[in-house]
Amino acid sequence: MFDPILVPLDGSLLAECVLPHVMALGQAFNANIILLHVLDRDRAGASGQLFDLLNWQINKTEAKLYLERIGDRLQKLGLPTKAIVLEGVVPESITEFAQRQGTKLIVLSSHGRGGLRKWGISSVTQKIILSAPTSILIVRAHQSEVSQEVEQHYSRILMPLDGSRRAENLLPIVAQLGHFHKSQIHIVHVVETPDMARPMPLAHEDVDLSNRIVARNREEALRYLEQARLSTPLAGDAVPTHLLTSHDAAAALHELVKAERISLVALSAHGYSGNDQWPYGSLVDNFILYGQVPLLIVQDLPAKEEANRVEMASRVRAGH
Repeated sequence: MFDPILVPLDGSLLAECVLPHVMALGQAFNANIILLHVLDRDRAGASGQLFDLLNWQINKTEAKLYLERIGDRLQKLGLPTKAIVLEGVVPESITEFAQRQGTKLIVLSSHGRGGLRKWGISSVTQKIILSAPTSILIVRAHQSEVSQEVEQHYSRILMPLDGSRRAENLLPIVAQLGHFHKSQIHIVHVVETPDMARPMPLAHEDVDLSNRIVARNREEALRYLEQARLSTPLAGDAVPTHLLTSHDAAAALHELVKAERISLVALSAHGYSGNDQWPYGSLVDNFILYGQVPLLIVQDLPAKEEANRVEMASRVRAGH
């Protein structure tokens, strides 16, 4: 499912917070690992100094040795690993390499060499996420919690389902990951309260209508959750299901993540109402920016549409 896995590293400890997750995913999916470092010519030129070919070659050699040292640790766990050093602009080089290699998953740290910022993700990570033609795992970088030696275990995985085929494509992926790590998988569906196109406060009949719509949707959602639990690769497992009612699905899910001490959230790039012209649906965008735990985004667009989206993004960057 996820083979090969691409792991961009910039040499910082923050970026290396992804390594326990690379171990966890690589073993669960029996994947090959590609470690990638991009030497940024733009960054070198920004110093105002003349381009020094000798120093550049030294930096390239050091980057290769750095990746190989990390690769040795992964190899000891039985993960086939290779190290690649490229030259170019970092986000574009990573996404273009991922497309050429047919990468199935990119594992990214939310922050890297630039350090932790108040924003949910760094600008480099954001550019990769928005243009990458593949699934993404975003690891939240907190330097005090970085551990390069301890493998990550996902004790509780949250999988929101909205009734769409796209979202249900997560089921075999989460099931395989959960079985390997003996995770408790939580399935959740959020019934949103309808917006009533009337002045506030609502009249009694409007409130009654809203309540009847919610009750009807909850009734259908209960059947849907039970069907999803019993007729999927998760059948036979103890799978907690959650049926929430809220006017804000994202806020309700964030609260559930905290209450259940979720260690990984898995989302489809688009859901029932997703529009293919955008890289991700609104719920995914929210979790990219505001999530507090690792986020697995499974890309649902066909390969042809993914390639067209990457080409379009490249044209935008080039100013065409």
